[in-house]
Amino acid sequence: MFESLSDRLSGVFRSFGGRGQLTEENVQAGLREVRLALLEADVNFKVVKDFVESVREKCLGQEVLKGVSPAQQVVKIVHDELVSLLGGETAALDLQGREPAVIMLVGLQGSGKTTSAGKIANILRKQKMRPYLVPADVYRPAAIDQLTVLAKQLDMPCYPSTVDMNPVDIAKAALEEARREQATVLLLDTAGRLHVDEPLMQELEAIKAAVQPQEILFVADAMTGQDAVTVAESFNERLGVTGVVLTKMDGDARGGAALSIHAVTGAPVKFVGMGEKLSEMEVFHPDRIAGRILGMGDVLTLVEKAQGAINAEEAEELARKMKKASFDLEDFRTQMRRIKKLGSLESILKMIPGLGGLRDKLAEASGAMPEKEMARTEAIINSMTMAERRNPDLLNGSRRARIAKGAGVTVAQVNQLVRQFEQMRQMMKGMMGGKGAKMPSMPRMRGMPPGIMPPGGMGGMPGMGGLPGMGGLPGMGGLPGMEGMPVGRAGSGKSAAAKKRKKKERQKRKKK
Repeated sequence: MFESLSDRLSGVFRSFGGRGQLTEENVQAGLREVRLALLEADVNFKVVKDFVESVREKCLGQEVLKGVSPAQQVVKIVHDELVSLLGGETAALDLQGREPAVIMLVGLQGSGKTTSAGKIANILRKQKMRPYLVPADVYRPAAIDQLTVLAKQLDMPCYPSTVDMNPVDIAKAALEEARREQATVLLLDTAGRLHVDEPLMQELEAIKAAVQPQEILFVADAMTGQDAVTVAESFNERLGVTGVVLTKMDGDARGGAALSIHAVTGAPVKFVGMGEKLSEMEVFHPDRIAGRILGMGDVLTLVEKAQGAINAEEAEELARKMKKASFDLEDFRTQMRRIKKLGSLESILKMIPGLGGLRDKLAEASGAMPEKEMARTEAIINSMTMAERRNPDLLNGSRRARIAKGAGVTVAQVNQLVRQFEQMRQMMKGMMGGKGAKMPSMPRMRGMPPGIMPPGGMGGMPGMGGLPGMGGLPGMGGLPGMEGMPVGRAGSGKSAAAKKRKKKERQKRKKK
């Protein structure tokens, strides 16, 4: 979402490089670009004015500290101001008091209230709470059915509302039913309109008076930009919004709503929707979002996702297999599927500092998007028998031809996968300190220019040890379908059997 803003700000920070002091002239020139970048991102003009003025005051006259460049100081100041602009600290739900606690979701039609209700319920269940879903939108066609279906998918109780019922009566009856069900939190999905109108506000005020919710969450579509801020003000004036949920944050919107909504309404952003799946909702952390905007990555969120997707015992078992070099294609496929649970490759790379723009380079180098490469790799492995997956040495010419036909690929592509898998297995054995392990040259992606990854990789990534090619992220060496990273050449690591055959052939030619 913040790509264009991030690119513009990176250019501003580079302009401060090599300067000995932050003077009024160079600060003004840089902040002019920051102002334009924020306005282009559809941030509220009053918010931009206050933000730029605050940064200017903190930048001017600062001596460059020893070992710290002016650019680094500006990044630090802008980062701190962005965190403040986004709300400062992470705001948790306030569900103290009576039980069940009531969360009321409000907003315009199409903003994502119903789906957000299911996503938030899913998060609360992971926190050992017992959610109860209530569809109170009797106007939008199939709104009640939608939440009922989501409740079935999540295996959660849902109040049986009907379109002929009054929304206020639904809220009252559902609260009593939730008490009988011993639910700890009730999520109320209210009706929306295409625009703010008086009948809608009166209905919402009546529901608020009837159930007295602890939390009133305004659900805003991040794609609507400044309109979301204007609508949020209207809801806040009438209902007293306690928090904001931003949906569709995975889209290509400019991000103005996310950067403006707290400053304008005073209500903190509490959740952000990052995709369509019920698991794709994140708690909003201002410091982490600021880090993403400034290209610093978000390793903590990535580690939390990995911990949720990877079983600790399975990761330890995998580490033992790697050390013994008994890691097979069955394990490889399992780990590849776990990577998919973390989200798209693009979202993973954006969370790793310095790798935000790598996805496009991968696509240019290989001629296909990494996700397609991974899908093809999985199709090849799926075409193998269990014995072949567990013992790749069985793969002779006829077996490879059969696998290629079953996966709809060429024999060369099957050979390439097997060769790269063998290289990766040897590399992992070397990394894990197996006996007699020798670190082979890391396979290089077709057309990938050298120097994209730092020498020696990225150091250790906690909680990521069970992912293929990501054990400590050594240059992302063995991500499936990515054919590794620099150094060396594709296909340069030949198997021992192939070397022996060539040696025998040379000896025969000499004898002749």
